[in-house]
Amino acid sequence: MCGRFVGYRNKEELLDLFPIDVCNIEVTGSYNIAPSQDILAIVRRDNKNYLEKFHWGLVPFWAKDISMGVRMINARAETVHSKPSFRSAFKQRRCLILSDGFYEWSGDAGSKQPYFMTIMGEKPFAFAGLWERWDDKGKRSSAYQSCTIITTTASDSMRHIHHRMPVILKPEAYQQWLDPEFQDTQGLQDILKSMTITEIYSRPVSRQVNTVHNNEPSNIEPLKQMELKL
Repeated sequence: MCGRFVGYRNKEELLDLFPIDVCNIEVTGSYNIAPSQDILAIVRRDNKNYLEKFHWGLVPFWAKDISMGVRMINARAETVHSKPSFRSAFKQRRCLILSDGFYEWSGDAGSKQPYFMTIMGEKPFAFAGLWERWDDKGKRSSAYQSCTIITTTASDSMRHIHHRMPVILKPEAYQQWLDPEFQDTQGLQDILKSMTITEIYSRPVSRQVNTVHNNEPSNIEPLKQMELKL
Protein backbone atom coordinates (compact mmCIF):
# COMPACT_ATOMS: atom_id res chain seq x y z
CA MET A 1 0.00 0.00 0.00
CA CYS A 2 1.02 3.61 -0.51
CA GLY A 3 -1.08 5.98 1.58
CA ARG A 4 1.13 9.04 2.09
CA PHE A 5 3.96 10.54 0.09
CA VAL A 6 6.15 13.58 -0.55
CA GLY A 7 6.74 15.90 -3.51
CA TYR A 8 8.66 19.12 -2.87
CA ARG A 9 10.29 20.09 -6.19
CA ASN A 10 9.39 23.40 -7.80
CA LYS A 11 8.07 23.82 -11.33
CA GLU A 12 11.44 24.58 -12.90
CA GLU A 13 13.01 21.46 -11.39
CA LEU A 14 10.18 19.23 -12.58
CA LEU A 15 10.36 20.62 -16.11
CA ASP A 16 14.07 19.86 -16.13
CA LEU A 17 13.82 16.37 -14.61
CA PHE A 18 10.77 14.86 -16.31
CA PRO A 19 9.44 14.64 -19.91
CA ILE A 20 6.94 17.51 -19.63
CA ASP A 21 5.91 19.43 -22.75
CA VAL A 22 3.09 21.55 -21.31
CA CYS A 23 2.57 22.88 -17.79
CA ASN A 24 -0.17 25.47 -17.22
CA ILE A 25 -0.63 24.92 -13.49
CA GLU A 26 0.81 26.35 -10.30
CA VAL A 27 3.18 23.91 -8.60
CA THR A 28 3.38 23.81 -4.81
CA GLY A 29 5.35 21.23 -2.85
CA SER A 30 4.20 19.12 0.08
CA TYR A 31 5.91 16.96 2.68
CA ASN A 32 2.71 15.15 3.64
CA ILE A 33 0.47 14.32 0.69
CA ALA A 34 -2.65 12.37 1.67
CA PRO A 35 -5.54 10.71 -0.21
CA SER A 36 -8.17 13.06 -1.74
CA GLN A 37 -5.59 15.87 -2.04
CA ASP A 38 -4.41 17.24 -5.37
CA ILE A 39 -1.25 15.58 -6.67
CA LEU A 40 0.93 16.14 -9.73
CA ALA A 41 0.88 13.70 -12.62
CA ILE A 42 2.04 13.62 -16.22
CA VAL A 43 -0.46 12.45 -18.85
CA ARG A 44 -0.17 12.21 -22.62
CA ARG A 45 -2.72 13.88 -24.90
CA ASP A 46 -2.43 14.94 -28.55
CA ASN A 47 1.17 13.69 -28.68
CA LYS A 48 2.26 15.96 -25.83
CA ASN A 49 3.03 15.30 -22.17
CA TYR A 50 1.01 17.52 -19.82
CA LEU A 51 1.73 18.11 -16.14
CA GLU A 52 -1.65 18.39 -14.44
CA LYS A 53 -3.31 18.14 -11.03
CA PHE A 54 -5.43 15.15 -10.07
CA HIS A 55 -7.36 14.18 -6.95
CA TRP A 56 -5.69 11.19 -5.32
CA GLY A 57 -8.29 8.41 -5.34
CA LEU A 58 -9.49 7.18 -8.73
CA VAL A 59 -13.15 7.67 -9.71
CA PRO A 60 -14.03 5.55 -12.79
CA PHE A 61 -15.90 7.34 -15.56
CA TRP A 62 -18.94 5.12 -14.90
CA ALA A 63 -19.16 5.84 -11.13
CA LYS A 64 -22.39 7.26 -9.68
CA ASP A 65 -20.48 9.84 -7.62
CA ILE A 66 -16.96 10.67 -6.48
CA SER A 67 -17.26 8.97 -3.07
CA MET A 68 -15.73 5.69 -4.30
CA GLY A 69 -12.43 7.48 -4.88
CA VAL A 70 -11.65 7.11 -1.18
CA ARG A 71 -11.24 3.36 -1.70
CA MET A 72 -9.21 3.70 -4.91
CA ILE A 73 -5.93 5.34 -3.87
CA ASN A 74 -4.01 2.19 -4.90
CA ALA A 75 -4.36 -0.45 -7.62
CA ARG A 76 -2.62 -3.83 -7.37
CA ALA A 77 -0.23 -4.55 -10.25
CA GLU A 78 -1.26 -8.20 -10.18
CA THR A 79 -4.92 -7.48 -11.00
CA VAL A 80 -4.99 -3.96 -12.44
CA HIS A 81 -5.57 -5.30 -15.97
CA SER A 82 -8.73 -7.20 -14.98
CA LYS A 83 -10.45 -5.24 -12.19
CA PRO A 84 -13.51 -3.38 -13.58
CA SER A 85 -12.50 -0.19 -11.74
CA PHE A 86 -9.07 -0.07 -13.38
CA ARG A 87 -8.93 -2.11 -16.59
CA SER A 88 -10.11 0.64 -18.95
CA ALA A 89 -7.66 3.18 -17.52
CA PHE A 90 -4.90 0.57 -17.57
CA LYS A 91 -5.29 0.23 -21.33
CA GLN A 92 -5.35 3.89 -22.29
CA ARG A 93 -5.20 6.33 -19.35
CA ARG A 94 -1.87 5.80 -17.64
CA CYS A 95 0.16 8.49 -15.91
CA LEU A 96 3.36 9.26 -14.05
CA ILE A 97 2.77 10.46 -10.49
CA LEU A 98 5.70 12.60 -9.38
CA SER A 99 7.31 12.05 -5.99
CA ASP A 100 10.40 12.54 -3.86
CA GLY A 101 9.59 9.71 -1.47
CA PHE A 102 6.81 8.05 0.49
CA TYR A 103 5.98 7.05 4.05
CA GLU A 104 5.32 3.62 5.48
CA TRP A 105 4.69 2.49 9.02
CA SER A 106 5.99 -0.55 10.91
CA GLY A 107 5.36 -1.99 14.35
CA ASP A 108 2.46 -2.71 16.67
CA ALA A 109 -0.86 -0.90 16.42
CA GLY A 110 -0.85 2.24 18.50
CA SER A 111 2.92 2.65 18.45
CA LYS A 112 3.87 2.25 14.80
CA GLN A 113 7.07 3.93 13.66
CA PRO A 114 6.90 5.96 10.42
CA TYR A 115 9.67 5.60 7.86
CA PHE A 116 10.58 7.81 4.93
CA MET A 117 11.29 5.74 1.83
CA THR A 118 13.27 7.01 -1.13
CA ILE A 119 15.63 5.87 -3.90
CA MET A 120 19.39 6.18 -4.30
CA GLY A 121 20.58 9.75 -4.00
CA GLU A 122 17.09 10.86 -2.93
CA LYS A 123 16.38 11.74 -6.54
CA PRO A 124 12.79 12.52 -7.61
CA PHE A 125 10.98 9.66 -9.33
CA ALA A 126 7.64 8.65 -10.81
CA PHE A 127 5.07 6.16 -9.56
CA ALA A 128 3.19 4.17 -12.19
CA GLY A 129 -0.37 5.48 -12.08
CA LEU A 130 -3.76 5.50 -13.78
CA TRP A 131 -6.05 8.47 -14.29
CA GLU A 132 -9.71 9.18 -15.06
CA ARG A 133 -12.04 12.07 -15.86
CA TRP A 134 -15.52 11.88 -14.30
CA ASP A 135 -18.28 14.30 -15.35
CA ASP A 136 -21.38 12.41 -14.21
CA LYS A 137 -22.30 11.50 -17.77
CA GLY A 138 -22.03 15.10 -18.97
CA LYS A 139 -23.97 16.66 -16.08
CA ARG A 140 -20.93 18.47 -14.66
CA SER A 141 -19.60 21.60 -16.31
CA SER A 142 -16.03 20.59 -15.44
CA ALA A 143 -14.65 17.08 -15.12
CA TYR A 144 -13.32 15.67 -11.87
CA GLN A 145 -9.78 14.43 -12.57
CA SER A 146 -8.50 11.63 -10.35
CA CYS A 147 -5.73 9.05 -10.23
CA THR A 148 -4.40 6.01 -8.40
CA ILE A 149 -0.94 4.64 -7.60
CA ILE A 150 -0.11 1.09 -8.71
CA THR A 151 1.46 -1.11 -6.01
CA THR A 152 3.28 -4.42 -6.04
CA THR A 153 4.97 -6.94 -3.74
CA ALA A 154 7.69 -5.28 -1.69
CA SER A 155 11.30 -5.79 -2.74
CA ASP A 156 13.91 -7.26 -0.39
CA SER A 157 15.06 -3.76 0.54
CA MET A 158 11.62 -2.83 1.90
CA ARG A 159 10.02 -6.07 3.01
CA HIS A 160 11.18 -5.63 6.61
CA ILE A 161 8.93 -2.57 6.88
CA HIS A 162 5.91 -3.47 4.72
CA HIS A 163 4.86 -6.27 2.35
CA ARG A 164 3.69 -3.89 -0.42
CA MET A 165 5.30 -0.96 -2.20
CA PRO A 166 4.40 1.47 -5.00
CA VAL A 167 5.65 0.69 -8.50
CA ILE A 168 8.48 3.13 -9.28
CA LEU A 169 9.23 3.29 -12.99
CA LYS A 170 12.66 3.64 -14.54
CA PRO A 171 12.97 6.77 -16.74
CA GLU A 172 13.38 4.62 -19.87
CA ALA A 173 9.84 3.32 -19.31
CA TYR A 174 8.18 6.73 -19.11
CA GLN A 175 7.24 7.32 -22.75
CA GLN A 176 5.83 3.87 -23.42
CA TRP A 177 3.87 3.89 -20.17
CA LEU A 178 2.32 7.24 -21.09
CA ASP A 179 1.48 6.27 -24.67
CA PRO A 180 -2.30 5.69 -24.91
CA GLU A 181 -1.79 3.88 -28.21
CA PHE A 182 0.23 1.17 -26.48
CA GLN A 183 -2.48 -1.18 -25.18
CA ASP A 184 -0.80 -4.57 -25.12
CA THR A 185 -1.72 -6.04 -21.73
CA GLN A 186 1.28 -8.34 -21.52
CA GLY A 187 3.64 -5.57 -22.57
CA LEU A 188 2.23 -3.26 -19.91
CA GLN A 189 2.54 -5.98 -17.28
CA ASP A 190 6.14 -6.50 -18.33
CA ILE A 191 6.83 -2.82 -17.69
CA LEU A 192 5.41 -3.14 -14.17
CA LYS A 193 7.58 -6.18 -13.51
CA SER A 194 10.90 -5.44 -15.15
CA MET A 195 11.25 -1.69 -15.84
CA THR A 196 11.09 -0.59 -12.23
CA ILE A 197 13.31 0.70 -9.44
CA THR A 198 13.22 -1.72 -6.51
CA GLU A 199 16.16 -0.64 -4.34
CA ILE A 200 14.56 1.41 -1.57
CA TYR A 201 16.37 3.37 1.14
CA SER A 202 14.53 3.98 4.40
CA ARG A 203 14.99 5.96 7.59
CA PRO A 204 12.81 6.42 10.68
CA VAL A 205 11.24 9.86 10.94
CA SER A 206 9.16 11.81 13.43
CA ARG A 207 5.63 10.71 14.28
CA GLN A 208 4.58 14.24 13.36
CA VAL A 209 3.91 12.84 9.88
CA ASN A 210 0.97 10.91 11.35
CA THR A 211 -0.99 14.18 11.32
CA VAL A 212 -1.71 15.30 7.77
CA HIS A 213 -1.62 18.98 8.68
CA ASN A 214 2.06 18.69 9.65
CA ASN A 215 3.62 19.66 6.35
CA GLU A 216 7.22 20.62 7.04
CA PRO A 217 10.67 19.68 5.66
CA SER A 218 11.40 18.28 9.13
CA ASN A 219 8.95 15.45 8.31
CA ILE A 220 11.66 13.66 6.35
CA GLU A 221 14.61 14.36 8.63
CA PRO A 222 16.09 11.21 10.21
CA LEU A 223 15.42 10.50 13.85
CA LYS A 224 18.36 10.41 16.20
CA GLN A 225 18.92 7.11 17.99
CA MET A 226 17.79 8.62 21.28
CA GLU A 227 14.50 9.83 19.77
CA LEU A 228 13.90 6.42 18.19
CA LYS A 229 13.99 4.74 21.60
CA LEU A 230 11.41 7.08 23.15
